[in-house]
Amino acid sequence: MHYSSNTNKKRTKSTIQEILFFLFPLFLIFPGLLLAQENEPSKWQFQGYLKYLNASTFIQSELSPVPIFPSEKVLINDNLLHNRLKFKYFASDQLTFHAEIRNRLFWGDQVRFTLLPGGDFLEGIDLGSDDFFDWSAGTQSNNGYALHTTLDRFYGEWMKDDDWEVRLGRQRVNWGISTIWNPNDIFNAYNFTDFDYEERPGSDALRVKHYLGFASSIELAVNAFHEKEKAIGAVKANFHTGTYDWQVLAGVVEEHLTFGSGWAGNLGNASLKGEASWFHPFKDSLENSYAVTVAVDYTFQSQLYLSGGVLFNSNGTTASGGDLFSFELSARNLYPYKYSILTQASYPINPLLNGMMILVYSPGEAHALFLNPVLTYSLSQNWDLDLVGQIAFLNEEKYRSTVQAGFIRIKWSF
Repeated sequence: MHYSSNTNKKRTKSTIQEILFFLFPLFLIFPGLLLAQENEPSKWQFQGYLKYLNASTFIQSELSPVPIFPSEKVLINDNLLHNRLKFKYFASDQLTFHAEIRNRLFWGDQVRFTLLPGGDFLEGIDLGSDDFFDWSAGTQSNNGYALHTTLDRFYGEWMKDDDWEVRLGRQRVNWGISTIWNPNDIFNAYNFTDFDYEERPGSDALRVKHYLGFASSIELAVNAFHEKEKAIGAVKANFHTGTYDWQVLAGVVEEHLTFGSGWAGNLGNASLKGEASWFHPFKDSLENSYAVTVAVDYTFQSQLYLSGGVLFNSNGTTASGGDLFSFELSARNLYPYKYSILTQASYPINPLLNGMMILVYSPGEAHALFLNPVLTYSLSQNWDLDLVGQIAFLNEEKYRSTVQAGFIRIKWSF
């Protein structure tokens, strides 16, 4: 295998040592679980999955990573073998340790097109995998292969008398409450187009939660950071009034003072959820930003599920320059456009086959439209087959589809 630079070699070697240091006790202890007596409840729990994903993407030639193509459209074909291992150790009734390892083998055009001009494919993968600690390792080849592994979750959880909950380590601080977009998810913003990352990103953080009563709690979370520009710390309170659950939060998010709120309840027989966040920068050169979303969903007796939502993102654009697949994602910028309307419908065609369609329209100069059809088929108890489409339309001189992607995914859970 070929590393792109000496820096990558040093980084990979150091990272591998860190991962082995933390995982070595697991590798020593876990084989003993298989030999444990059946009448003794195990303190260990092990789960995981293995997925294969094929992606075929048609893009306009001017958007291609290779500068010269004779045809108007370019076909890019990529493959991904994706494995996740989940370990859980019950040290006592109050203390539990969690570790999850994410292993991915990439091969295809994106790896090759990135490396041939001298780029670094793994660098982009690391940016989405690491936080305060660099717990990733990998290698890549100009032949179009890249192997990447990361410690995606690694935290201890302490609970006492159903009143206190403390988590320390790499975890998901999930403060989102709405169905589609989550402006309150200030620690781990995610892009819903990344459907192959169900667990969503995590943070190296400390989270302390105290339960106050029915649907009421107060929670403090702070991330680990190297530079103050990356510091995130906030307090969130949850409470219940009438038929609604509410939350309010306040804190600091990457040199921004933030206040937010969210709610979830019923609108007749439908569910109504929403979130809003305001970000005030510490620097006078930056402007305030806002994000507000409201979503409603309803399930009919026939099991037809419908949902719809709107998002206002003050950092978004109404011009044609937005890029759905490469914009800078954060809680301050959940979607590249200022106004977005989403509708979703799903229906179980039969007990084994489910169909879904998502449509997102963003009014403005670009009239951006995103279509996301999905078919899911249960092959057996632990095997699933997914067919996914992602089609983007923009108004650039003429209204056209700039990206058409099709995905085939097979998943085995164990």
